[in-house]
Amino acid sequence: MSQYQDEIKAVASVVEAKGDSWAAINPESIARMRAQNKFKTGLDIAQYTADIMNADMAEFDKDKTKYTQSLGCWHGFVGQQKMISIKKHFGGKTDRRYLYLSGWMVAALRSDFGPLPDQSMHEKTAVASLVEELYTFLRQADARELGGLFRALDAANEAGDSAKAAEIQDQIDNHVTHVVPIIADIDAGFGNAEATYLMAKQMIEAGACALQIENQVADEKQCGHQDGKVTVPHADFHAKIRALRHAFLELGIDNGIIVARTDSEGAGLTKEIAVVNEPGDSGDIYNSYLDVEEVTPEETAPGDVLISRDGKLVRPKRLPSGLYQFRSGTGHERCVFDCIGALNAGADLLWIETAVP
Repeated sequence: MSQYQDEIKAVASVVEAKGDSWAAINPESIARMRAQNKFKTGLDIAQYTADIMNADMAEFDKDKTKYTQSLGCWHGFVGQQKMISIKKHFGGKTDRRYLYLSGWMVAALRSDFGPLPDQSMHEKTAVASLVEELYTFLRQADARELGGLFRALDAANEAGDSAKAAEIQDQIDNHVTHVVPIIADIDAGFGNAEATYLMAKQMIEAGACALQIENQVADEKQCGHQDGKVTVPHADFHAKIRALRHAFLELGIDNGIIVARTDSEGAGLTKEIAVVNEPGDSGDIYNSYLDVEEVTPEETAPGDVLISRDGKLVRPKRLPSGLYQFRSGTGHERCVFDCIGALNAGADLLWIETAVP
């Protein structure tokens, strides 16, 4: 017996047990409503799509032709319900079709402050709200499509066309949902690790199975293609990656995906000199990229920041803004260092932001 018929029987047994007071309840109507409301919560969606995304990543590792397509979106109806519906209409399925929710698009098109540059100045909750909106419209697309199938099933049954009814029931049992994975941009976390954790929870509860975070300073964040980007030491960034993982695990999404983005290729500045606990650790390596000049104690001035490097006293070059400058030409090397560190901190995927492909 089909899943749909099994659901009708299950509801019928509950209704019958309640006696005459529930006699007006139609078990088939309830079965249809349940089919149209497959996903009860955003966490149901997050788990469903996390499973899909992990399976797709494993498939890509085996066969590089099995790549995914991510469609950018900023509005629930025109932005993605129509895009996913069109993909499904022409292909009959949504395999390896994702939605990418860009913080840049939210800042430009969804902020209550009006159009803004990609500098994390939009409302912190705007991305989570959009995730919820997107899934509301995708679930609505499912309900509408299933409603059409239910009407067609009724027509086939009324006409006594058992073959047609069986064909439609098979489509109901094997209905392909419009719900696809969303990769949600959490920018640089909108604050410290705790702020990142709280924002991540809200996004996951809305349905996001994948969160993308970048290694820029949250309050200095710039668009990926702008000058003046400022990165944070690895200890800071890794704390935020762990904050995302804690949020996923707390909410029961054990296979949630973290995309770690490095902006170091185009970032020539840092706000902090990293803490060094022992020679050769991540803080020491981070500081090794700083643009410095060797000085003697006599050459120092009040307010100078000095560090010891290879037994020598050096002064990092500091701008009037208080930011420190990296040595020119170290961007690619810092990207590699960032990527290794992010993977070791628990990231699942990497994004290297570059000015050119």
